[in-house]
Amino acid sequence: MTSAHWLFGDQLGPAFLAGDGDGSARSAPVVMIESRAVFRRRRFHRAKAHLVLSAMRHRAAELGDRVTYVRAETYRDGLRQAVGSEPVTVRHPTSRAALGLVRSLDNVTVLPPRGFLVGHEDFAAWAHGHRGDSLRLESFYRRVRRDHDLLMDGGEPAGGRWNLDHDNREPPPKDARTLGAPSPYRPREDDIDAEVRHDLDRWERDGDVSFVGRDGPRMFPADRREALAALRRFVTHRLAGFGAHEDAVLADDDAMSHSLLSSSLNLGLLDPAECVERAEAAWRAGDAPLNSVEGFVRQIAGWREYVWQLYWYFGEEYRTSNALRHTAPLPDWWNDLDADAVTARCLATVLRQVRDTGWTHHIPRLMILGSHALQRGWDPAAVTDWFHRCFVDGYDWVMLPNVVGMSQYADGGRMTSKPYTSGGAYIDRMSDLCGPCRYRPDRRVGADACPFTAGYWNFLDRHRGTLAHNPRVSRVLGGLDRLKDLSALLEQERDRGDGPP
Repeated sequence: MTSAHWLFGDQLGPAFLAGDGDGSARSAPVVMIESRAVFRRRRFHRAKAHLVLSAMRHRAAELGDRVTYVRAETYRDGLRQAVGSEPVTVRHPTSRAALGLVRSLDNVTVLPPRGFLVGHEDFAAWAHGHRGDSLRLESFYRRVRRDHDLLMDGGEPAGGRWNLDHDNREPPPKDARTLGAPSPYRPREDDIDAEVRHDLDRWERDGDVSFVGRDGPRMFPADRREALAALRRFVTHRLAGFGAHEDAVLADDDAMSHSLLSSSLNLGLLDPAECVERAEAAWRAGDAPLNSVEGFVRQIAGWREYVWQLYWYFGEEYRTSNALRHTAPLPDWWNDLDADAVTARCLATVLRQVRDTGWTHHIPRLMILGSHALQRGWDPAAVTDWFHRCFVDGYDWVMLPNVVGMSQYADGGRMTSKPYTSGGAYIDRMSDLCGPCRYRPDRRVGADACPFTAGYWNFLDRHRGTLAHNPRVSRVLGGLDRLKDLSALLEQERDRGDGPP
């Protein structure tokens, strides 16, 4: 008798069922489990809960009689209901908690992971070759490009350069409210979405669970067909304009030319190889410029792979990293996504995007949301949890390195070479958010002082001892003692506290 195969809710594409001699059978019966405890334990964004449940139920509908779909309190309860003590296989889960669970069950065989380009052993060999300390993205990214023959011309990078970031840091077009890019793919809801929304309404009404954010019409793919349509639309209509302005922000154009494929990749609906291969094919056909294609390939074959690998390589102790000793709790206005309480236009705009959609692109995440949390000294574990819960593409493996390492510098530089935070001048240069704001990006003290400008200098003063030996920060630290209004600035920021700026 063929063992059943257990699919987690982020293993929904065909690759997670295909048998290839590693212990899975192509025709194996399938088990899927909805665990109510997952939603009881944490206050997830309502749109995220909707997307995950819709995607799981869409996959179950595709599998038909082949799947046993169980709604249970816990995964253990659900597996017991589905198969009793009969043996099952499962692909390596994407979180340490889930991996610990499946390894603790005597009847479960864990198979190698799918959905990524690089194996753990290959990454470990690369990391050991770097003595485990200087694990920077650029070196890893070049290794992936070579190993997978991505954007390569023989042994050299296409176009002669590995990194086209310099071409991809343009501010938004002056006086433009949007980039004018073709609109992204948007799915149409169906009866499964209606059922999911009804169930979520009932759970909230019964006091069973609590969500944050809004659940408008579903914005992101919930099945393989929709995900492929989203990929096709991006590559055909939006990829060409992606590169130059990928770091820019426009208040009225949250999607700009971004792919919006992260949730589909992280649900397993798309495979990273097919995404980067289609992008490269567009460049070779003359349909997209190299800087746009390289930027997209870097996001998926570079950064996404890098984050996945660091999650496992650094170990569970990485979760408690707190090199800057930040311990302040997240304020209620932040936890509740109360954008209307915020005066600073940049933060209000981005928080509103998260509230309404569960998504915003990487620069608002890093340089507005993450930067504000870093400047205020909030507990990095709480910030990580918030990003995990409030973003449709957020999973433990995604957010732990991204927030602890990249955003909050809580690992002291194991992942990045400096804290990623700035004053209002950066936001003003790369967005249209500052013009109508009551705060001025060039003011650090006074009623119109920009919270990011004042917060930046306050952060540097608070951590000048820790950062003094960082070559990428030391020169800026020298400017602190030249600020004649530093004492007034520090007092102002103490008085500001953690209220909405």
